[in-house]
Amino acid sequence: MPPPLQGAIAKRRAEFIAGRLCARRALWLLDGRNATPGMNEDRSPCWPVDCVGAITHNDGWAAALVAPRQAYLGLGLDAERLLDAAQALRLARRVLTPEEVARLERLPESEAGLMVTATFSLKESLFKALYPVVGQMFHFQAAELVSWHGVGAARLRLLNNLGSGWTAGREVVGEACLHEGRLLSLVSLPARVHDSFGT
Repeated sequence: MPPPLQGAIAKRRAEFIAGRLCARRALWLLDGRNATPGMNEDRSPCWPVDCVGAITHNDGWAAALVAPRQAYLGLGLDAERLLDAAQALRLARRVLTPEEVARLERLPESEAGLMVTATFSLKESLFKALYPVVGQMFHFQAAELVSWHGVGAARLRLLNNLGSGWTAGREVVGEACLHEGRLLSLVSLPARVHDSFGT
């Protein structure tokens, strides 16, 4: 247990351990290595230098994803419990751009929870994938979900310049699916620029 978490509540420590166990297994499945990612000063996972990855945990459930750095610049993985309509409308004020709010207002109320949960989760995955690349914090309004049809493939467009070639207007691909009452999202940034939208 890293020092910053030694005084954390039991639930937080258990989530950390579960996520690291998943990451350890994922690294072993990748190439047989026996390694567990540590924690950087900003509390992000510290992956082996030749790997990228992501860890997520949610309400007693954890997962991890890894890949060779030569294939991917970054990976983002997130799991969220589905929001109900009332929760979605409260969260929408914080995470949706004006265009996303307009899309939400055109949907039946029964679809609001899925739309806001997916938008929130995909932006979380985008942050996890892109933060190690650009080295700066950014928030929900820095990107917009521009293509999404329920679960399945999605596209996100940057609205801010984040540095390292990640300029406003650049687009990345994401995916969302439902699994055991959770929405899972993934954003992957291929190392070859022609594999991404908007490059």
